[in-house]
Amino acid sequence: MVDRAVAVPRAARPQDIRNIALVGPTGAGKTSLVEALLLAAGEIKRPGRVEEGTTVSDHDEVEVRQKRSVHLTVNPVMVGDVKVNLLDTPGYADFIGAMRAGLRGADAALFVISALDGVDGRTRMLWEECAAIGMPRAVAVTKIDHPRADFDEVVAQCQEAFGSGVHAAYVPAVEGSGDQRELVGLWGLVSERYYDYSDGGGLESAPASCPAPDWLREQAGPLRETLIEEVITESEDEALMERYMEGGELDPDLLIADLKKAVAAGGFHPVLALSPTRGVGVRELLRELPLSCPDPTRRPFPSVNRPDGRPVEGLSCDPAGPLVAEVLSTTSDPYVGRVSLVRVFSGTLVPDVDVHLHGHGVRTGLGNSDELDRSGDEERLGSLSVPLGRQTSPVGEVIAGDLCLVSKLPAARTGDTLSAPELPFRVSPWHFPDPMMPVAIRAASASDEDKLSQSVSRLVAEDPSLRVRINPETHQMVLWSLGEAHLDAALDRLEHRYGVRVETEEVRIPLRETFTGPSQGMGRNVKQSGGHGEFGVCRIRVEPLESGAGLEFVDKVVGGVVPRQYVPSVEKGVRAQMADGVDDGHPLVDLRVTLYDGKAHSVDSSDMAFQKAGRLALRDAASTSELAVLEPVDTVTVEVDDAYLGAVLSDLSARRGRVVGTETAPGGRVVIRAEVPELEIVRYAVELRSVSHGTGVFSRDYLRHERLPEQVERRLTKERAAH
Repeated sequence: MVDRAVAVPRAARPQDIRNIALVGPTGAGKTSLVEALLLAAGEIKRPGRVEEGTTVSDHDEVEVRQKRSVHLTVNPVMVGDVKVNLLDTPGYADFIGAMRAGLRGADAALFVISALDGVDGRTRMLWEECAAIGMPRAVAVTKIDHPRADFDEVVAQCQEAFGSGVHAAYVPAVEGSGDQRELVGLWGLVSERYYDYSDGGGLESAPASCPAPDWLREQAGPLRETLIEEVITESEDEALMERYMEGGELDPDLLIADLKKAVAAGGFHPVLALSPTRGVGVRELLRELPLSCPDPTRRPFPSVNRPDGRPVEGLSCDPAGPLVAEVLSTTSDPYVGRVSLVRVFSGTLVPDVDVHLHGHGVRTGLGNSDELDRSGDEERLGSLSVPLGRQTSPVGEVIAGDLCLVSKLPAARTGDTLSAPELPFRVSPWHFPDPMMPVAIRAASASDEDKLSQSVSRLVAEDPSLRVRINPETHQMVLWSLGEAHLDAALDRLEHRYGVRVETEEVRIPLRETFTGPSQGMGRNVKQSGGHGEFGVCRIRVEPLESGAGLEFVDKVVGGVVPRQYVPSVEKGVRAQMADGVDDGHPLVDLRVTLYDGKAHSVDSSDMAFQKAGRLALRDAASTSELAVLEPVDTVTVEVDDAYLGAVLSDLSARRGRVVGTETAPGGRVVIRAEVPELEIVRYAVELRSVSHGTGVFSRDYLRHERLPEQVERRLTKERAAH
């Protein structure tokens, strides 16, 4: 465990707070950068392990076992009088829900990109997502001390992927080439300060500041000119622009003030060079964060409604205003129970008071309920604390613009709104990705069975990007996740946090059957064993109908051979047998069943006797007719980078998909609409990611059932026999 300094970071007013989400691909070094910033600020005394997911930001052992960040974590650091909340988000695609929660709690995003790997497709998509909500963005290029690192190339990649507003603000000074390449310094293009790291660097002491070498000024001078012009243009500082055009000396403090305005406006994005392991650029970044990133009062207030849907106007980031706070994430601690990470947008949060808790509903599928809408709940807050890596420190209040942990709030779910009981509010929710990879789960033992449903419900409440549904046709409990890593983390939490062991199995696709042509059947249920017996005889004709027609039951009985009161009984028996299926147990669908003859007994006939007769009649008709197996087909919508269109189309074709249309989308992307059998897309969430190099996303909706090809039916029959 990492040693933490005693002082608790605290801000006196919202203007002294910065909430910054670190985002970017896995392996770029986000968690290592957070640790380096904490070391440089003196918030921790020594580093921990440097593997992602096993450093200071760990909150549970899941990340240690997974060896990757899977949760959103917060580490506050004081820079002078400014409290900077560093929201470390997971980089792996399966945990995009936690990443979006981090963006919801932040007022700016720092994109962490490795100088070795550059910009990938998912990072480009994430940048566009931040741009859509007007999130101020900056870029930190890590691992610049590596012999293969090329800072200029990565900046060029960023400009190509992110747009012309991206400009280097700090450039590395590198001497030598190839394996002899050595990072010796860092030059700030705005302040013109040069930081000498020729002695190797480190986080224990600040580097020496001295004039930049002439060769570096000559090499990076054009970058500085471009940067200054962009800062002045984006900040719309006419006086400074006029002075610049006249060739006058520019005050660095004025340039820094303009840079702050340009970043807050969302049109200018500085790039900083770093090596967290050597400490190069870490202190410089620490100084830049309060200067370049906007405070909470300068960011738009989220959309807020009253519980009845009426919009609320005039709210601001004011500690004296009405309470508006939101749950960014929830976790379960084995010692204190449910712990919620909360962002306070307005008002001041204090412990041991009643709050109004408004939930947007979390889809679980348990109990055949698609949504759970909770409004009007009142809960009493437990203690408030500041997260400090694995540790926490209690606080007496949390003002607007800040974040904290709230304990003993058992009903809280991710996305819930906290407000005063006398003035309830509802913050419009942010978008959670829909999970598209299903796996069936079952309890490993009888003792696990007793706890499974409750534990899964708590798991889904913590992570709304998980879904659980009990399939009414296959009776399997199906857990939907965003991918294999997401699933592994969920199952890990079930076992080690909730003490429930589960086994996984393949999802059974709900196949159905129907008649291929007309048929007839007789149901004869005649039993006599002393006392009242059973007597019911019926004759039916069966005809197939079009897809989706269901059951059409026709009464053509004449002469009262089947008494009126028993006709519904025959229909009930037919419906029950259709639901149960016949030989393979697949439900029968889309039939017209005509009851045209039968017999009854004055004493032994009954409702149950004719229900059984109806069942027998349908089974008899099926025994003399060819049945067609039907498989579910989904409408699948795929959005992908245009460069991977051909690969995705070929892959869909191999899955028996029928493409029904394509159209262009913004940002060089294309949307594909296709009809694909469910049998072929059980693992499509993982496989699309591979085919599209992480740039593809998709959605799916049930369309219809259609006949299963004979070769596929034979394959399924062989697989069933093998098991």
